[in-house]
Amino acid sequence: MEAAVPMQAPICLVENMNGELTVNPEALRILTSITQPVVVVAIVGLYRTGKSYLMNRLAGKNKGFPLGSTVQSHTKGIWMWCVPHPRKPDHTLVLLDTEGLGDVEKGDSKNDSWIFALAILLSSTFVYNSMNTINHQALEQMQYVTELTELIKVKSSPNAIGEEDSAEFVGFFPDFVWTVRDFTLELELDGHPITPDEYLENALKLSEGDHPKIKMANLPRECIRKFFPKRKCFTFDRPTNNKSFLAHLENVHESQLEPVFKNQADNFCSYIFSNAKPKALSGGIMVNGNRLGKLLETYVTTISSGDIPCLENAVLALAETENSAAVQNAANCYEEQMRLKVDFPTETLQDLLNLHTDCEKEAISIFMKYSFKDETHKFQKELVQILETKKNYFIYQNEEESTKYCQTKLEDLSQTLREAISEGTFSVPGGYKLYRKERENMINNYHQVPRKGIKADEVLQRFLQSLAMTEDSILQTDQALTDQEKALEVEQVKREAAEKEKKLLEQQQMEMQQKMEAQQKSYEENIKQLKRKMEEERIRILREQEVMLDHKLKEQKKLMEEGFHEKAKEMQRQMENLQTKMKAAESKGSSWFSSFLNTLGTELMNLLPGAGKFLGLGMKTLGNLIP
Repeated sequence: MEAAVPMQAPICLVENMNGELTVNPEALRILTSITQPVVVVAIVGLYRTGKSYLMNRLAGKNKGFPLGSTVQSHTKGIWMWCVPHPRKPDHTLVLLDTEGLGDVEKGDSKNDSWIFALAILLSSTFVYNSMNTINHQALEQMQYVTELTELIKVKSSPNAIGEEDSAEFVGFFPDFVWTVRDFTLELELDGHPITPDEYLENALKLSEGDHPKIKMANLPRECIRKFFPKRKCFTFDRPTNNKSFLAHLENVHESQLEPVFKNQADNFCSYIFSNAKPKALSGGIMVNGNRLGKLLETYVTTISSGDIPCLENAVLALAETENSAAVQNAANCYEEQMRLKVDFPTETLQDLLNLHTDCEKEAISIFMKYSFKDETHKFQKELVQILETKKNYFIYQNEEESTKYCQTKLEDLSQTLREAISEGTFSVPGGYKLYRKERENMINNYHQVPRKGIKADEVLQRFLQSLAMTEDSILQTDQALTDQEKALEVEQVKREAAEKEKKLLEQQQMEMQQKMEAQQKSYEENIKQLKRKMEEERIRILREQEVMLDHKLKEQKKLMEEGFHEKAKEMQRQMENLQTKMKAAESKGSSWFSSFLNTLGTELMNLLPGAGKFLGLGMKTLGNLIP
């Protein structure tokens, strides 16, 4: 896989100019050139809270993302820095620094909401940065999380009751990290020391009461608990007590930082490097820089048009381009491998078909690796057609090479015979016997030539047929033979020709059989690899749902403990819906796959007509693949 593009400094990825969000083409070019999986860490928070400093630490630099030294928000839009991941080989760490929320100079708070939503959509770990404590005011400032369901749609159409379950969002949303800067409180609760994580969970407890103000205060807490099952908290002391240093933190040497702050910053970076997951879509679909860039384009275009980004539509649009590329990559791999392995002409057709089977298997595995959401199997069927066409061209090329080679060899070997015919050497009594001897010598010499390929007999037969009239003329003018002997020779020649024709026909029938068997193997390989891929996807989705169920179970328990029985009942309803989905997915096993196999099998056999002859055998063989 291609490594990350070396970036010496960050670049603005999403520009926020005059209230409009646009993607910077140069930054997009850098991002889409990354073919490695990406770990995407985005940081969001109020302006002038030190977000950029933490991101520079993750990049292993003091300088990079602009820090600024006044209360004016310095980072506009979303800035990106792609660096090699320090702990995950063959992965790229993509750092996204967002403009400060709540900047009074912007006037339009709607852009804050979109920046927040984009950070959620793009990242695999979402860092929210705030100052001093996680109190009522800090949670009020997290109002953006309460707007997420209005800014993001998971599915293009809602469920039967017209709403989207938070579980749907959890499947797409990143892990959550809250960083609290300049934290001066003691980490304790009821006189007992607590961890930063326990401090966060305590701050997220719901308040009892029906007053609108209480409900409003609970809303961001509920949203964080619903949307982000995996939560982490880090508290940071002031980096230094020297005020002049604080204004230019990027120039402060490590030794001038407070040891406690340095240790906290190191722990934060270590956690991110070890625990931040590679970006993936629901179902475990790996996201590289190229895919992330295409998703970003879709999101920003949708936002600019006044619509709400829909995750399902964005993924399907991405699948169209990615699957098309997967088909092309698989087809290119097949052709490259065939050209590398095939030495024309092959001795037999089966030799060529064996190479085809190996190369096709590799091509199908490449397609299966890089394709996703090909639910109608449109792209797999396209690949089947392409590979069948390419295989047939290699067969044609093999035949042509064999024909040319054999014709050239016969031209050389028959030169003496043709010269003797021209000079009348055989137009004498006993000439026919001489001719037959010379002809047999030539044929024997031709049979000794190695690597003639599959057209050897056919070319020889055509050549001998071209001599038939000359041969008959020599026979009929040979005065040393009686009429009876001539008649016997004619019969002998006819028998030999008929035997050669029969042998040729048998060869053609055998080759037709081999071609049909190759199509049957193609059919079986496609179904086998698809079955494996679908089973892996089914297991991944079930695991994701199990994680969601576990999250809801824990959340329900907390709600019960906090006295929110109605909310706990609602959570129970969501859990039952999820369990129903899981049971349906689990039962989507042998019977479903058998039905699906029949449908897709028929479609594939229309593309591979030779496989139809072996339908009974094929279905029996494939039956062994079904659990």
